[in-house]
Amino acid sequence: MAGMILKEDVEKVRAAADLYDIVSASVTLKPSGTGTYVGLCPFHDEKTPSFSVRPSLGVWHCFGCGLGGDVFGYVEQQENIDFREAVELLADKYHIELHYEAGSGREEHSGSKRTRLLDANEEAQRFFVSQIMSKEALAARKLLGGRNFSQADCERFGCGYAPQGWDNLVRYLAAKGFTQQEMLDAGLARQGQRGVYDYFRGRATWPIRDSTGRTLGFGARKLYDDDTIGAKYINTPDTQLYRKTQVLYGIDLAKSAIVKKRQAVIVEGYTDVMACHLAGIDTAVATCGTAFGAEHAKIVRRLISDDSLGAVQLIGPLNVEGQSLSSRIVFTFDGDAAGQKAALHAFALDSAFLSQTFVAVADGNLDPCDLRLEQGNEAVSSLIEHAKPLYDFVIDAAIARFDTSYTTGQMGAVKATAPLIAQIRDRSLLDIYTRKATRRIGVDLDIMRREVNAARRQLNVRDDDAYAPKRRFGGAASGGGMGGSGASGGFAGRGERGEDPYANPARRKALERRDANEQTYYRIDDAVFICEQQFMATLIQVPRAIDRAWFAQLSLSNFMTLVFRSLFQAVAAAGGLPSDDTPQGLWIHNLTKAGGPLLEQVINELAVMPLPLPPNPRDTANSSAQNGQNAQNGQAAPVQLRAPSPAERRYASELLARLLDIGFMRRIGAAKRKMSQLPDGEEKITLLGDITTMETARKDLQTQVYGNVA
Repeated sequence: MAGMILKEDVEKVRAAADLYDIVSASVTLKPSGTGTYVGLCPFHDEKTPSFSVRPSLGVWHCFGCGLGGDVFGYVEQQENIDFREAVELLADKYHIELHYEAGSGREEHSGSKRTRLLDANEEAQRFFVSQIMSKEALAARKLLGGRNFSQADCERFGCGYAPQGWDNLVRYLAAKGFTQQEMLDAGLARQGQRGVYDYFRGRATWPIRDSTGRTLGFGARKLYDDDTIGAKYINTPDTQLYRKTQVLYGIDLAKSAIVKKRQAVIVEGYTDVMACHLAGIDTAVATCGTAFGAEHAKIVRRLISDDSLGAVQLIGPLNVEGQSLSSRIVFTFDGDAAGQKAALHAFALDSAFLSQTFVAVADGNLDPCDLRLEQGNEAVSSLIEHAKPLYDFVIDAAIARFDTSYTTGQMGAVKATAPLIAQIRDRSLLDIYTRKATRRIGVDLDIMRREVNAARRQLNVRDDDAYAPKRRFGGAASGGGMGGSGASGGFAGRGERGEDPYANPARRKALERRDANEQTYYRIDDAVFICEQQFMATLIQVPRAIDRAWFAQLSLSNFMTLVFRSLFQAVAAAGGLPSDDTPQGLWIHNLTKAGGPLLEQVINELAVMPLPLPPNPRDTANSSAQNGQNAQNGQAAPVQLRAPSPAERRYASELLARLLDIGFMRRIGAAKRKMSQLPDGEEKITLLGDITTMETARKDLQTQVYGNVA
């Protein structure tokens, strides 16, 4: 085993890693307050954003599932790897050389196992591409050329050729320094009686990449009749990198367009993706050897996200100025029995997703590739533009099987469609589709409703309402009518407008109250708790705003809330206030380490909690991106704690003064109670002097703070 990574190298990686860039590769993030972004959590299924990212602090937290941490923690969760592998993966990404503790040798090959597998796939892709113009690859070129794909098109989509034979790729990768075990683990080779051999042989290939462009695996099409594998298409088997239920071919090419247009087109094959993109449908992706399922839906929905307006969640296709299509997921199912079966399979997806789902079926059941070949690019664009809602497609297909001019045909259609309509979990759409089917079949509404309700009870369908307002914690948030949907409710507007809460004291109080209501670690709502919570959030986010001399006067007696008393002790265990040259990420890391697992979630929540302050220009994702750029340019100095703005320093002073004032007040009260129990004498006179001194100090403190504010 290799030794531990040197701490200074870990901090170099932490400083270089751009959390916003890493998270936004798979999650659409929207501004929500000062330097905070929100999106749909990638680690659990949700419809309303509760996942918050604070790039300038290098911290993220989900208020829905409770997960959170720094950039290493995010990569650990996203890639299902340990801390060491996360550091190595990010070091590779940002081109930082890692050093290990002396006395223990490095492993035979540099980089984590996951990085090695990624490198092996990239080398395999280079090999396949290098073979596409070989004499042997004529069949692959004819296949692609026959579908009207030029050489430039093939280069754009990474089309390649896996040569016939048994060990062409194995020998190539071995020459590049990869072991046979790494080839097996990457799914590029298989173990035989005489050794390892190529998994892909005599086939046209396509690279299957993640949204950041890393090659995770391959898809390959049969070219020769004597192929020992009978399947027309094969894919990389499930590996540490590749899970067929969690990958979409073309997502690397389509991601930015999906985010921008809020539309995704789901096709069935690699050539269909190519045809759509070449026809101008740049949001097309395809599943790889499996039906479109819940995991795929999560990927798409995180990129498209849900719109919201106030407390009303907008679900379904929207009218967007200058854009013909928006907020739609379009499937290009065939119109035949197999396509209808695939459409029925999609009914298992959640109601918020389905309300945006459409089906496009070409005349003659042509797939997009054949449609483009026969009728041109315009036909493909028209196909997607005139897609039909999924519910309508499935229900109409069932009704079309019957001759509804006869009573028996009508009842057959009712019996066939009622179970389909019953599966529509969204109660706001259930009645509409019940009425539509009733009109189409020509029966009384009561007959259809009776059948639908019976099927709904039999199927035990969970009732849902995709259009209902969603709240993060289930209960309505108080705070001057500011309760809203998810994390973005009131703070997004404040951040976007740059409004200064100091100009509106009532709004400032409402924002503080909302912060108190939306935390999950302590359930209470009073002025003392709010003051302690805001102080701890300021201490974590902008420690340089805290006056050191005043902070030194704090003790446990200044805090009433148990969780904040523990957090105050964690600050002491971490060494107290950090020095000004402490790296930003290291400060959060040290505090989290000192607080331990019981306080980790508290620290994460406070780190991403919006403060009722105007935006600080330095507290943006752009500065984080610049840090990553500096690292790539060889300037990977740790990012120091940023200097506070005047508003932040003033707010911190007010909060600290309140805590010190509460401490004085408690000590004065205790002293007065003790003095009332003492007889006249020297001890009582001394105690009276102490009370006078504390009252004077309390007045001086208030004058210093609020006099300066005035």
